[in-house]
Amino acid sequence: MPEISDILILAAHPDRAQSRVSARLLDALSTQPVRWTLHDLYRRYPDYAIDVAEEQRALSAAKLVVLLHPLHWYGMPALQKLWVDEVLSFGWAYGPGGHALHGKDVWLVSSTGGSAEAYSASGHHEHPIGDFLLPYAQTARICGMNFLPPLLLHSAHQAGELELQQHAQIFIDKLMHYPQWCEAGGRSAQVIPEVPLDARPAPFSSLQRQPQEAQP
Repeated sequence: MPEISDILILAAHPDRAQSRVSARLLDALSTQPVRWTLHDLYRRYPDYAIDVAEEQRALSAAKLVVLLHPLHWYGMPALQKLWVDEVLSFGWAYGPGGHALHGKDVWLVSSTGGSAEAYSASGHHEHPIGDFLLPYAQTARICGMNFLPPLLLHSAHQAGELELQQHAQIFIDKLMHYPQWCEAGGRSAQVIPEVPLDARPAPFSSLQRQPQEAQP
């Protein structure tokens, strides 16, 4: 596997042995000619001590960043969230001087235990799936990235062998044909918002650190 490439896949499943969808996709990756870098976060950082410099180096080289994980409580698993918190730093990924990710693509590949019907106004979750994906889209927007249409598999626990196989094939096909499918209409126009210098407290900005009141 190459040390670095133009596709960076960030896999984040806390228990791969219990996974049906993520494990199937990871197995599919291992059988293909390699044109991507895979960071399996829970294997790479079992102690949650993320190597920020190394992750930023891989991000800088990538044109496509793939977030591969199941939805846990309407969001990303804990280690993937920590990765976002630490790696997408102010002044590097966003904010004044934070232009490292501008123009790159980000693609969410995920699964849910609930059915597609459960993610609707009349369903169990009372909202369409897009409402729960807003933090992903907004994170991409703040970083100047293109949030591509996600690849989702609903009812993951009930999916049969054929459905899992078809899902994995779609995943691999899109990776192998990147960026053609994006250029054919997968990208949406982005207006990168201006993040003010004081959007983060010292020491993240150049503002002088102010003394803080003691907490009760």
